[in-house]
Amino acid sequence: MSNLELPVLDRDDAAACCSPMVREPLGEGAAADLAKMFKALSDPVRLRLLSLIASHEGGEACVCDLTGPFDVSQPTISHHLKVLREAGLVDSERRGTWVYYWVLPAALARLSSLLEAPATTTAQAAGGAR
Repeated sequence: MSNLELPVLDRDDAAACCSPMVREPLGEGAAADLAKMFKALSDPVRLRLLSLIASHEGGEACVCDLTGPFDVSQPTISHHLKVLREAGLVDSERRGTWVYYWVLPAALARLSSLLEAPATTTAQAAGGAR
């Protein structure tokens, strides 16, 4: 994994960097970037790959560990990993003959923050006015 250290954001910092779309509309550039991430995750194989990488011991997975659980060819797995990498969801590093992948926490935080729902009011929770 890279030696780059990422800052850990607390809840207030995360909200400040990425306003959920319920508070303000997305700009054109942000929408295009986020759409690329969501499009990458819209494929079941890529979503499973991301989950396998994220849950792998040590937070990174060798490509050799990612091909077995799927009924697709190795080149197809490589294509899906490339899509995830180009969408900014994972990063990778070659070590000898193998490539290792890890999830980029900032990308997941950005997606999560965008979809964070506001706290409901008492009337909304009770099924009242919207």
